[in-house]
Amino acid sequence: MTSDGRYRALYAYAWDLAEEEPDAFVADMKRLSLDTLSIAASYHAGKFLRPHGRSGHVYFPEDGTVHCHVTPERYGRIRPAVSAVAADGDPFGVFAARDDIAVNAWTVLMHNSRLGQLHPEAVVRNAFGDPYLYSLCPAHPDARAYAVALSADIADRYPIRGLSLETPGWLPYQHGYHHEFALVGANPWLDFNLGLCFCDHCRAGATAAGIDAEGLRQRVGARVTAYLAASCDTPPAIGRAWLEADLVQDAELGAFLRWRCDVVTSLVAEIRAAVRPDAELFVIPSVQRPSAAAWYEGSDLVALAAAAYGIELCLYEPSVAAVIADFGEVRRRLGNEAKLRAILRPGPPDFADEGGFTAAIHGLSAAGLSDFAFYNYGHVRRSNLEWIGRAFASLD
Repeated sequence: MTSDGRYRALYAYAWDLAEEEPDAFVADMKRLSLDTLSIAASYHAGKFLRPHGRSGHVYFPEDGTVHCHVTPERYGRIRPAVSAVAADGDPFGVFAARDDIAVNAWTVLMHNSRLGQLHPEAVVRNAFGDPYLYSLCPAHPDARAYAVALSADIADRYPIRGLSLETPGWLPYQHGYHHEFALVGANPWLDFNLGLCFCDHCRAGATAAGIDAEGLRQRVGARVTAYLAASCDTPPAIGRAWLEADLVQDAELGAFLRWRCDVVTSLVAEIRAAVRPDAELFVIPSVQRPSAAAWYEGSDLVALAAAAYGIELCLYEPSVAAVIADFGEVRRRLGNEAKLRAILRPGPPDFADEGGFTAAIHGLSAAGLSDFAFYNYGHVRRSNLEWIGRAFASLD
């Protein structure tokens, strides 16, 4: 592991790295002014188009596996399964062992359909008790124990620079699950209410905090049932207004959402305490855009920045102005002392041309950001990777 304190990282999957010659790959990273490789240590299912895949251009990863070696005895009822990619060659370990590049463990926590199917008692359940098998609940003790053990295990087994924790909280209802389908139009109000978890542990924890969780569950269920029985869909803009009204007028709902933030913050604090002190622990707080909407998943940006080493923002925005505004608002909320990183996608759908991407790098740098990451080696064209090197060359 090597690091000079600066963070210029490339996100990558282990199955893509398994096809690369390590010396040549690291040399190419350095040519692009990159110093860290952020490798997916645990990941979910997908169907990925790989522009420069050597063994094929469409790839289906093993669902809900870890792409590194683990120590089985460290885990409780919920245990990780090691992928064939890790078992066959451990590309994560191959790169982590090098002293000319730093490795960061990109660690997906609660988004795991495989573990959800094996442990349905530990998944999110909506107001009707329907299980969301793709989403472990961060209020469930077994799910929390798994997240803590996995993070500490990776940091102890490998000489990594640190970890980036993704999905430490509740996933949104709309999350691209396999063949996700509905003939009822989506809007922010409906998606929000369907995404709330009222499992036994959420209701018990919220009740202990003085919240009428059962009354809230019944109220949310009745609202959704009435909406599904209506004769027409509600336009998204009206649904957004409904959601905003509920957030203002339903005090129990507001308290419940703040309680959810406390749950996620405490989980990250537990992970921070379990992970070796010299490993940088960053949190990817949300898949929501803009980042200020992270509360939707139980992420309190200010609290998480204090509980972890810092925050790593996905600035996947449709324009340079939106990228700068998103970052600026988070910086305003967190203050100048909080450590922030930004993840950008060097190409479509965020940037149609190199000029916009370079302008975003320069704009963020002018706003005080020095730590960048780029998503994702396996997904983007090689020509788009070259944008990274030229942007840094013009910046430096």
